Amino acid sequence: MSHRPSPVSAAWTRIDNWLRTYAPGSYENLSPPADPAAVEEAQAVMGLRFPDELLESLACHDGMRWQDSTFPVRSPRSVAAIVSFWRTAMDILRHEADDPEDEAPGDGAEPWWHPLWIPWAHGDGDAQIIDMREGPHQGRLGERRHDDCGHFGGGWPTLAAYLEEVADTLESGGTVGSLAPFLGEGYVDGMPELHWEVPDPAKRSRFSRGGVPAPVSRPPR
Repeated sequence: MSHRPSPVSAAWTRIDNWLRTYAPGSYENLSPPADPAAVEEAQAVMGLRFPDELLESLACHDGMRWQDSTFPVRSPRSVAAIVSFWRTAMDILRHEADDPEDEAPGDGAEPWWHPLWIPWAHGDGDAQIIDMREGPHQGRLGERRHDDCGHFGGGWPTLAAYLEEVADTLESGGTVGSLAPFLGEGYVDGMPELHWEVPDPAKRSRFSRGGVPAPVSRPPR
């Protein structure tokens, strides 16, 4: 009986294969799997259990070596970076709780931060968060911007759904939200790298029909 990979692992395999073929500069930025001991320690520090999908994702890649635009929302981060962001957010949250002048969010509004949010991907103070609060929406993905509250409209119901949409778009074309994938000259030995931007009809796309990229033209050296 053959073993079927989980949706997260299957999506990562598709993303890996695409990056290895068409955007090797971005592929080189992916980190190896996370150390299971570091994952366990992170959960103990944060006082919560990571969802199975995040555990599976970290078993594929411990985030990325540095922030870039390989993903359309934020760069997946290492276990250490997840804990660091969460700790910083919690320190600010505790400070606000001690300040009587800080206003609580209005009825129905999301807070600026919640202890049960996991910043699985982040950069420049903004984070793509996994909501681990109890209820029917547990495991959904949203965003928390550094100057705003949390938002879940337009997000994804699960991490697997997000990764599968990224893989589908790379392989077959289209957009993730309003962003489409493009190839550009990279910083790693000039190898092509992936980035996402709002499509411009007046700009020649680096992608041909079907999501397979056309050759990237490199400037003369």
